[in-house]
Amino acid sequence: MSSHASNRARVIPLRPVPAEPAAPSEPAGPAPREPLWRDVVGEVLRRERLAQERTLKEVAEAARISMPYLSELERGRKEASSEVLAAAAHALGLGLADLLALSHHRLVRQERPRPVRSRTAPRRTEATSRYGEVRLAA
Repeated sequence: MSSHASNRARVIPLRPVPAEPAAPSEPAGPAPREPLWRDVVGEVLRRERLAQERTLKEVAEAARISMPYLSELERGRKEASSEVLAAAAHALGLGLADLLALSHHRLVRQERPRPVRSRTAPRRTEATSRYGEVRLAA
């Protein structure tokens, strides 16, 4: 007995296929790229080293890591372990928390596009729940 049924599997997409967008009112440029962590940390390490007027060799010896590796860290070419980052930070007179805080400030300073609020939908400042009226801060 033979079956003439198709051997093709039915494919169900995991994500819905996006519909063709309507003609955009403004040309959409490429989405801004989120910076890589290794780039941000590398910039902070280099900025701190240069601010202290120290050479790669001095800091690498103090951190007990190789000079080429420290150079690659500063250029964002390598992902460092927390131990290596702590050693580099300590060689610069910083704690690991200081390095993370400086990296955080660097990320926050970076200009990010802000979401555009629709002018047609008013902001809700009041809501009613089963507990009564709730006023939201504007």
